[in-house]
Amino acid sequence: MDIHWAALGGVIGVSLGITLLTVVLFSLGVAAQPRGDGAGHGSERSRGNRTATAAAVLCFGACLAVAIYGLTLIIGG
Repeated sequence: MDIHWAALGGVIGVSLGITLLTVVLFSLGVAAQPRGDGAGHGSERSRGNRTATAAAVLCFGACLAVAIYGLTLIIGG
């Protein structure tokens, strides 16, 4: 049995990178979410709330896309 160390290292590197990316995206989504839920008055505050909510939704959507893609790779569909 022969182990291809370069391929194993590549798989570990990509897995670690995607894991870190997903954790950072989720953390940014969590950080942006409370700002998006605040009750504000005026157009400037409302625009900021919508932007923060959109950023949070985008971050959570990216995390969901990574998870679904990983599941499709595992399931093999």
